Amino acid sequence: MKKRAKTLPGVTRRQVLTWSTLGVAASVSQVADAVSLKGSPGWTPFSDNPPEQFTHQGWLFFTDEEARTVEAIVDRLIPADDLSVGGKEAGCAIFIDRQLHGFYGTFERLYMQGPFQEGTTEQGDQSPLVPQQRYRKGLAALNRYVQQTSKKNFVDLTPAQQDALLEAMEAGKVHFTDFDAQSLFLEVLNNTMEGFFADPVYGGNKEMVSWKMLGFPGARYDYRDYIERHNEDLKFEPISITQWKAGDQR
Repeated sequence: MKKRAKTLPGVTRRQVLTWSTLGVAASVSQVADAVSLKGSPGWTPFSDNPPEQFTHQGWLFFTDEEARTVEAIVDRLIPADDLSVGGKEAGCAIFIDRQLHGFYGTFERLYMQGPFQEGTTEQGDQSPLVPQQRYRKGLAALNRYVQQTSKKNFVDLTPAQQDALLEAMEAGKVHFTDFDAQSLFLEVLNNTMEGFFADPVYGGNKEMVSWKMLGFPGARYDYRDYIERHNEDLKFEPISITQWKAGDQR
């Protein structure tokens, strides 16, 4: 039988293992410091998974009527004021259109085979409908409701009337035929916020309007020189992730 390795008098095996572990950790730390990256990243954004680029300037998913309705909604969710332009001018409807045209619109990266049952809030989305279907059915149900109640389309209502209807949808006080009004409101609200604050490469946040409003410097690669500079206006102009250049990442 192999003899157990001896340790120094008064030293336990647990202590030996602890010292060995600390030694390895110290070595790894030194190696990590030695290979700390400096300068340009040596790779380009989206090199392995580039965002889809669109040369077509029109709507890729929405019909003209759907697009007008969505533009009217996003302009009420983010109305123009002294701080920024409204949701329409910021490109929120364009962002939503591009997302619905892409893999988000079909949920192609999600499991969609069911079974579909009503779940709790914590369990998230349980609908069998993908976003393309939700927008198409939801916007049609919205305009049917407005036609039935006022003989108009949503875009023809006054801003005050649009706000009142959206508030009722948010509170679950309005019920559409063949579609849940509250779920439509929440879907458009979430996508509008995403479009307003996302990188402009995705179609929204035109001219980085929301980033400039917040003072967000954009998708910069390296902030290490500025970490300790607190409560200071660095006067950074925001940049999109597509504006990275070798040697000019800050």
